[in-house]
Amino acid sequence: MVVEARLPELGTILVTAAIDSINPCAIGVMILLVALMVSNQKLRSKMFFYGSLYIFSVFLTYLLAGLGLIFIFSNIPLVIAQYISIIVGCIIVFGGIIEIKDFFWYGAGFSLAIPPERAKDIKKHMQNISAWGVIILGAFVAAVELPCTGGPYLAIILLLSHNFDLSAMILLLIYNVIFVAPLIFVLGAALLGVKISDMQMWKQANKANMRLAIGILLVFLGWMLILIANGTINLG
Repeated sequence: MVVEARLPELGTILVTAAIDSINPCAIGVMILLVALMVSNQKLRSKMFFYGSLYIFSVFLTYLLAGLGLIFIFSNIPLVIAQYISIIVGCIIVFGGIIEIKDFFWYGAGFSLAIPPERAKDIKKHMQNISAWGVIILGAFVAAVELPCTGGPYLAIILLLSHNFDLSAMILLLIYNVIFVAPLIFVLGAALLGVKISDMQMWKQANKANMRLAIGILLVFLGWMLILIANGTINLG
């Protein structure tokens, strides 16, 4: 039995992007960046400017990566694309299981996280707080975390690539705006005087719940990709 379906509805995009946006790495770097500027009198007055640059850099890098992947997937022959979707779907489901595992047993075995050497590179980039330095930092963080924690985004990209048009482009833009929303929230909270230590405590306290939510979403999206690829669900 074949189930007819359309491209992801707005609700699917909003929920997926909202869960994906609770990204410990991007948020953690944003908090550290804000903390550095708060502690430096000269940089404090430029917090809005540099923070906005970082957010825009993450947004643009993620958007361009999504467009590039959509272009690649859209130009792959259908027969090959079906097998790729099944393989990617299985990888995404596996990633979801790992995230759920980390909710119960964090640190046991393999985890989806930025490699330690890349984390060191991010800290090096943070030492250079300038316009170009912050832009490079945002692009670097987005590029590094995409292969590690970009499962939800990859799933949405594959779904949108089946019939990429103006509506799909708008959905992709909405996804990326939602993705950087927590970064905007962190910057706004810092500008309003919220203590950085409170933000760090919130991030640490909710890390496990973030992984559980992402894990459940990844299993669902990966399974959807497999069903679409084998013809059980037909995207109209």
